Amino acid sequence: MLLLLLGDGVVANVVLKKTKGGSGGWIVITFGWAMAVFVGVYCVASMSGAQLNPAVTIGLALAGKFPWSEVPLYILGQTVGAALGALLVWVQYRQHFDVTEDRDLKLVVFCTVPAIRSFMDNFLSEVIGTFVLVFGVLCLAAPNVGIGSIDALPVSLLVLAIGLSLGGTTGYAINPARDLGPRIMHSVLPIRDKRNSDWGYSWIPVVAPICGAAIAAATYRLMF
Repeated sequence: MLLLLLGDGVVANVVLKKTKGGSGGWIVITFGWAMAVFVGVYCVASMSGAQLNPAVTIGLALAGKFPWSEVPLYILGQTVGAALGALLVWVQYRQHFDVTEDRDLKLVVFCTVPAIRSFMDNFLSEVIGTFVLVFGVLCLAAPNVGIGSIDALPVSLLVLAIGLSLGGTTGYAINPARDLGPRIMHSVLPIRDKRNSDWGYSWIPVVAPICGAAIAAATYRLMF
């Protein structure tokens, strides 16, 4: 919830009309997402190993660092939390959604949209970005636990690097819950003059990060 409240929140602040952060640009968005990861990881690391991402959870399980029996509940919690965070962003910026005419900008507050629509290339972009994320997390993770609060800064810097270097193609979802939960909220919330939620694309930011996580886990086990 904290991840999406602050992550989608920075997007809303940059792209919606009449905000204080209007036209802040890509650097503001990537830095805001990195700080969202920092806050999320730091706050819940002692409770859950700071697993804010189903791809990370699956990657840890594939690498033998997390029990498979707990994976479904974690993914459910991550997705519900992401949806709640997106709801709070809409509450926070509701008036700005109302005065923003561009329906595509309203959508990108909630979920990712590719810069150039090409399913094969978009899929590959998300695989590569998630590979970097999960491989980095695996190198930090303590056995069977996940990452601790002391790892909040390196993980957030990892996400910042991914956003700056690899995020320009698809908006770097690299997290199935981060995209799916808010996309569901976009489809059900009474947002004035909204467009469709682009469900035709929605499978890519769900499936591709899982594939990237699997490749990262296999690489990690091969190397270490």
